[in-house]
Amino acid sequence: MLRINAGRIFLYQGQCDMRRSFDRLARMVSEELDQNPLSGDLFVFLNRDQKKIKCLYWERGGYAIWYKRLEAGKFIRPDSDTNELDQTGWMNLLEGVEVKVIKKQPRYRILDEKN
Repeated sequence: MLRINAGRIFLYQGQCDMRRSFDRLARMVSEELDQNPLSGDLFVFLNRDQKKIKCLYWERGGYAIWYKRLEAGKFIRPDSDTNELDQTGWMNLLEGVEVKVIKKQPRYRILDEKN
């Protein structure tokens, strides 16, 4: 499983040609996701049939790419109106978990004096 020190995780919503490499993926991040590819964030791309995933990130002076092809099944794109994934969404994507209904249960929290 991919473990990097990325800040945020962004999923490209379209289909990506997996022949694209560092420079073209970085240009897609800038132009289509409107993000800085040098930020250290993780940028995730899926191909048309969602059997391949490619991740681009900046690491200590250079771009790095992580690439995986599934032999069975496919990566399930989360239902979301945002490009940004949280850690749970990222893990669900990698593990092939399809979430139909998400309901977060209330948790206790201490209110500050200002609230």
